[in-house]
Formats: sequence, structure tokens, C-alpha cells
Amino acid sequence: MTLSQQPTRRLLVATLALSGVAALSAQAAEPVDQQLQEYRQAAQTFGKTLKGELQAAMKQGGPMAAVSVCHERAPEIAAQLSEETGFTLRRTSLKPRATPPTNWELAVLKDFEARRADGESPKTIEWHEVTTVEGEKRLRYMKAIGTQEVCLTCHGTNVDPDLKAKIDKLYPEDQATGFEKGDIRGGFSITAPLDG
Repeated sequence: MTLSQQPTRRLLVATLALSGVAALSAQAAEPVDQQLQEYRQAAQTFGKTLKGELQAAMKQGGPMAAVSVCHERAPEIAAQLSEETGFTLRRTSLKPRATPPTNWELAVLKDFEARRADGESPKTIEWHEVTTVEGEKRLRYMKAIGTQEVCLTCHGTNVDPDLKAKIDKLYPEDQATGFEKGDIRGGFSITAPLDG
């Protein structure tokens, strides 16, 4: 091999090595990407199912009926989806009604608020990490829940006094009022062992 061929060979070896690293990185990312898609689907299913049942309750019996449905059905939907998927799925918030955030959820929710303040839409705000918990690799995920107009009946700044009394009875430690349209109401939180 001539001297002029050596740099070319070194470049080829370096390129092949980098290609191998990229391929390994892509392989490592595949289980995370696949599981993230499953998480997104689970969060979407949770949100659509609960929203549908709340809308039906509102039509049938107004906000009082909707609060009762939310109180009973939200935990049931979360439990059912958790059982079906094998994930731990919950909703939480900086101002929770029923489920206070864990330390890591609290940090993520604060980050969500900062991102919204910087102009990011709650519709697109999500977060994930791979972490080790008690020797097990886990994938943690959160998706922001935006406050829509319909949410304000029970979560807004001007909740009907009778409705507020019922909320206080069902949720004695309720903090989940005072929201405005476009605020982040909280987040879907999903964790599970990382497949693969």
C-alpha cells in the first residue's frame, strides 16, 4: 500500500466503525421507540375514553353527573388499561384532584410549564427517559394534558358553588381549580419495564 492510499483506508475504516456505532444505536433505540408508540396509544385511549364518558354524563345529568363519572371511572379506566397493557398508567398534576405527583413526575410537570411559557403547545408537549429502578431498566413517559373549554366547568376559576361542594366532598384535598383554557391541567404518566 502506498502512502497516498493510507489516509483513504483509515477514512474507510473510520466510516465503517461509525456505521457500526450508528447501527447499534438504531437497534438500541428500536425497543424504546416501539414502547413509546404503545405509551402514546395508551394515553390517547385513556383520554378519549374518559372524555367520551364525561361528555355523555354531561348530556344526561350535567356537571354534577360528570363529576361522579370522573370520580368513579377515571381510576377504573386507568386500572383497566394498566392491566391490559402491563404498564403503570395514571394522571397527575401540579394541582392534583386525586393523584399527587411523584418526585420525578413533579420535575417533569414543572418542565412542561416552562415549555408552555416558552410558547410550546400542550398538545405537543411530552417527555421520556430510560432509567434503572431497583436494578430494572424502565421507560418513563409523560404527556401533557391541556385545559380545554369543557374542562373549565369543574376546573376553572368560576366553579358553581353547588358543584364545588360536591367536588370537595368527593375530593377533600382537591387543588385542581383555577385553570384557564390553554393551561396544562396535568399529565398522563406511564411507566413499565423496557422491552428488549
